[in-house]
Amino acid sequence: MTDLLVVAAHPAETTYLPAGTDVVLTGIGMSRAATHTTRAIVERVPDARNRGRLTVVNLGSCGGLRPGAHGIFEPSLVINRDIDAELMRAMGSDPQESINLTEMGQPGDGSVLATGDSFVAGGPVRDALEQRADLVDMEGFAVAVACREMGVGLRMVKHVSDDAGEQALDWATRVDQSARALADWWENFRSGESPA
Repeated sequence: MTDLLVVAAHPAETTYLPAGTDVVLTGIGMSRAATHTTRAIVERVPDARNRGRLTVVNLGSCGGLRPGAHGIFEPSLVINRDIDAELMRAMGSDPQESINLTEMGQPGDGSVLATGDSFVAGGPVRDALEQRADLVDMEGFAVAVACREMGVGLRMVKHVSDDAGEQALDWATRVDQSARALADWWENFRSGESPA
C-alpha cells in the first residue's frame, strides 16, 4: 500500500483539501521547498529501505507561459531556471538542471515546468522562459530533487493561476480558483478516478 503526502508551498493552495489530509506546507522558494520536503519524508519514513511506499503529491499554483494556458497540468519535465547550465558544464560540472518526472511515477502531459526563486510577472524574464517552458513556479524543481534523492515517488500537479504577466500581481485573489481545482483533482485521485 502506498502512503501519500501532500506538499504545497502556501496554505491558500490547500484550503479545500479534506480534513485529515497529510499536508506539509513548505513556504515559498526552492530552499524551503527542498528542506521541508526532505524533513517530511524522513519524519514519515525514517528507514530509507521503506521509502518506496511513499509518494509525495506536490500540489500548487503556477503561471502559464503559453497563450491560453489554463487548468490542471501534470508536467513531464521540470527544470531549474536559475542555473546557467552551459557555463557550469564548461567549468566541468554537471548541474543536472532538469528532472524527467515520468521516471518518478508522474504520468506526464508533455508540459515543461520552470522553477526558480524569482517571482515572474512579465518582462524579459518571462519572454525568455516562454522559449523553453510551458509553466513557471517557485518550488517544483526543489520538491522533485528532494523526492529523487530520498527515493520516493512523486506526482506533481499544478494549476495555472495566472499568465506570469500582470495577472501574477493579483495572485492572492486568483489562487482560490487554483485551490478549488487542486482539491477536485485530489478527490478524483484518492477515489481512484482518472483526474481530469
